[in-house]
Amino acid sequence: MSSASFLRVAMRARPSAFLRSPATTRWAPVASSSLGSNTFSTSARRAADKDPHDPHHEESFEEFTARYEKEFDGVQDVFELQRNLNNAFAYDLVPSPSVITAALRAARRVNDFPTAVRVFEGIKAKVENKSQYDEYLKELEPIREELGIILKEVMYPEQQ
Repeated sequence: MSSASFLRVAMRARPSAFLRSPATTRWAPVASSSLGSNTFSTSARRAADKDPHDPHHEESFEEFTARYEKEFDGVQDVFELQRNLNNAFAYDLVPSPSVITAALRAARRVNDFPTAVRVFEGIKAKVENKSQYDEYLKELEPIREELGIILKEVMYPEQQ
């Protein structure tokens, strides 16, 4: 049986066939009523049904900024810092300077200088042009000087 055929068969199976019973480590069927009536619904939601706490709610730029500032304020280790940076830069926008400031302070708190330098490389990759990057550098210059963060282009100037 080819892998495509196997996947089609697996997708047609009842979802309960793949769920694990929480009380044991053995696989056991789960009552379909616990899965909800529309587990795999493809119907579109109406705009009036949208809830701000819904995981599919489109957040505004201000909500995004507040959420990531809070997440960077709670960073306790390098893994959390890098995960939050990866998530923040995965969106189709450039994080605000206040989010970048919170990320740089978190990098200092967990003593991770390389990640602090990489934040500026991420900004350089996300902005549309050099003038936007220069504006970010100008706005973030006080925090860079306070934390002693040197840009990659200063550490390794291009050989001409």
